[in-house]
Order: sequence, then structure tokens, then C-alpha cells
Amino acid sequence: MKDVVLVSYLSIFNNKSMKKYLLVCLLAVFSITRLMAGEPASKQTTTDPKDKAGLTLPAGFSAVIVTDGVGRARHIAVTPQGTVFYKSSKLVNGKGIFQIIEKSGEGTTGSVVGFGNYAGTGMAVKNGYLYASSDEEVFRYKLNDKGEVVNPEHPEKIVTGLLNRHEHEAKAIVLDNEDHLYVNIGAYSNSCQEKDRNFHSPGRKPCPILDSAGGIWQFSASKLNQTYGDGLRYATGLRNVVGMDWNTQTNTLFVMQHGRDQLHDNWPEYYDDKSSAELPAECMYELHQGSNCGWPYIYYDPAQQKKILAPEYGGNGKKTWEEYVKETGATNTVQDPVIAFPAHLAPNALFFYTGNQFPEKYKNGAFIAFHGSWNRAPLPQQGYYVVFVPFKNGKPTGKWEVFADGFSGKSEILSTRQADHRPCGLAQGLDGSLYVTDDVKGTVYKISYSK
Repeated sequence: MKDVVLVSYLSIFNNKSMKKYLLVCLLAVFSITRLMAGEPASKQTTTDPKDKAGLTLPAGFSAVIVTDGVGRARHIAVTPQGTVFYKSSKLVNGKGIFQIIEKSGEGTTGSVVGFGNYAGTGMAVKNGYLYASSDEEVFRYKLNDKGEVVNPEHPEKIVTGLLNRHEHEAKAIVLDNEDHLYVNIGAYSNSCQEKDRNFHSPGRKPCPILDSAGGIWQFSASKLNQTYGDGLRYATGLRNVVGMDWNTQTNTLFVMQHGRDQLHDNWPEYYDDKSSAELPAECMYELHQGSNCGWPYIYYDPAQQKKILAPEYGGNGKKTWEEYVKETGATNTVQDPVIAFPAHLAPNALFFYTGNQFPEKYKNGAFIAFHGSWNRAPLPQQGYYVVFVPFKNGKPTGKWEVFADGFSGKSEILSTRQADHRPCGLAQGLDGSLYVTDDVKGTVYKISYSK
């Protein structure tokens, strides 16, 4: 009987059409086995030459480039009418804000119209105004019923005189629904040492930087010519925040902090170069008035899932903030992060998705644009992608996952200069698509979903 079966199989393989059929069947069985074994499904790579985006995305998603090569696109905003604006950190012909004029049709990219004679990062739309920031001021422009700026040469100045010492100077902005403007004022220091970024230099205590930086300030969104004296230090202990968004489900502010650097460089007795590459976490926080996230006195260790006392203030990589409080009687309450991500990925945008185009799992979830690390050596640099975290009722409901990758154009990055593109800003289109900016070449991507 075995001989008969063998002859039958040999007969089949001598038939070309049957060979092809059996090969297809074997491949199908192999694919099903992989999925049953729990291996991840393959991601779709949008390398279709008509869109030229080249991003790796989940199945069903695709990306196109809507504009390219103008400025260094930082944050981006979309009006209720669908008009798209982005802020550039580099002036182009003296202009730092650009309106995108999208073109329909495959293989086409749009053009831009520039205005605003200042570079910067922040951009937002609220209640008929376009808000934009330089590294020292916040402006707004009146919009017409088409979502276009009425008088681009004469904006209203909302806030002026914000601190800029050329370290963590970007002024990210967001607005709530009660006429409040929130502005990040980053700390002009790594860890508030007596000599910044120096070997064994102790931390200043109390840290004087926190009086005017290292936190989020709240201002009126409609009052003109405000200064520090008109604002409120809404939250403190945040080294630098570039990604921030107002969560409409919880009616609260969420932010992403850029964690500190150089643990091994300055404190090699406590940290080797590998642990320094993996510490501290990049953290998401939900803020309320009076929130304290602990910088420069603590950092968050994702492996221990604890707040650790910084070495500049007597820490050794193991002593927790709670232990320090018991020893010293310190009364500062430092909150825990909502979620912690790998170190040094540089979160430059946070956005809660409220559209209807994407599948249901994305509704009210968080997208984060990680600009990419420069200081994870000897490990390869990481980031340079957009991730997604599922949320329900303002709380994470699952692990984060890479949503859009391939921006860098490289399989491995050793230096930021190697990256072709670095994601920086996020916004939701009128149709529920997702815009992603790049501040290397000024590329703006549009990610869409179709069943």
C-alpha cells in the first residue's frame, strides 16, 4: 500500500499544475500554523510607487505624502473645515507657518502657502482661531468660514516673554474647552546640577529652574499680551514636554515627558552604559492643577516600576522616592505615570483619536510620535515611529504597539543624522485620517484606512 501511495505522489509532482496547487496549500497551512502559535501577523508595507510614502502600517492602512520639502514641519493642526496648517522650526523665505493646499489624484503632492515671520513648534485650532508659538511667544490668527486665516500679517499676541535659554526651548501648546491655553516651558537643564551635564556635579536643592520652567503654564486663550504674571504654573516637575493633548473623555490634560540623560556619563559607579541606555522611561502623565511629576529629584524606572531618587540628590539607582520621603520627611507628593515607554525615544506629539474612519479599537486611543533617540549607545538608537495605545474612559486598556514605522528609511540607526525622516506632529483630518509631520525634510504624511 505504501508503494501505491508513493507512486501516486510521484505522479502528482510530475504534473506542473498539481505542483502549483500543492505549493499554495502548503503555504496556507504554514500561515495558519504561525497565527495559531501566536506569532504576529505580517504588517502591510505601503511601498506602492504612486504614494511614495514607504511606511510600514497595519493591514488595511495606507499612506500618501501630501507635501514635501518645505521647512521642518513640527506640529500640525486641522480646522473644522479641513484646512491644514503646520509650524516649521526653520524659516523658509522668511515664513514659519504653512497652509497645505492638497491635490487630488494618485501620485500628486500638494503645495503650501507660507506666512508668519517666526519659527517654532506649537500649533492648534480652537473656536475660530489658529494658535501658533515661537520659542518665546504665542500668537493667534482669526479664521474665516472656510477655515482660512483672515489677516496673516497681523496676528494677535496672546503670551509674550516666555523663557528661552536654547535648551528644551520648544513651546508646545494645547487648549481646553474653557478658554484656557496650556504652554510647555521646558527646563534649560538636564538634571538641575550646579554645573549642567558635568561629572558628579550635585543637584541644586531646591531647584530654582522650577520657578519659571520645567512645567506647564496655564493662560487665558483670549486675553492679549499676557506674561508670566498673568499665568498659572499648572503642573511642575516636568523636564520637557513636546507632546501634549486635551483628553475630551476625561476633560484633562495628558502630556509626554522627555526623560533625562547621562546617568552613566556622570554617575558610572551606579550605572553601566547599557542601563543608562535603558533609563529612565519616557512617561505619559495625566495632569491636574498642582500636579508634580518629580523632575529633577526623581526618574521612573520601567523595569522596577518605581520612582527612583536621582543620583544628583543622593540616589544610587536603587533608592526609591518613597524611601527618601521616609528618611527625610519630605512632603512633596510625586505622581506616577499613566504609562511608561522605553528610554530616550523623544516623544514629540501626543494625540487622542476621536474619528470614525479607523477601526473601533483606535477610538479614543492615544497616538504618540517618537522623534527618535540619540543617546542609547551602545544599543542601537530607537524610535523614529508612531505608536498606538488603546484607551477606554481615559485609561490605557492594553499594551502599546508600533503603528507606523519606516520613517527613518534605515533598518538600524546609530546617529540621528542617518534618519531620512523623523515623525514630530500628529493631527486628525476632517475625514478621520491621521496626519504625521517630519521635521527633517518637511514631509507631511496622511494615513488612511479602507476595509
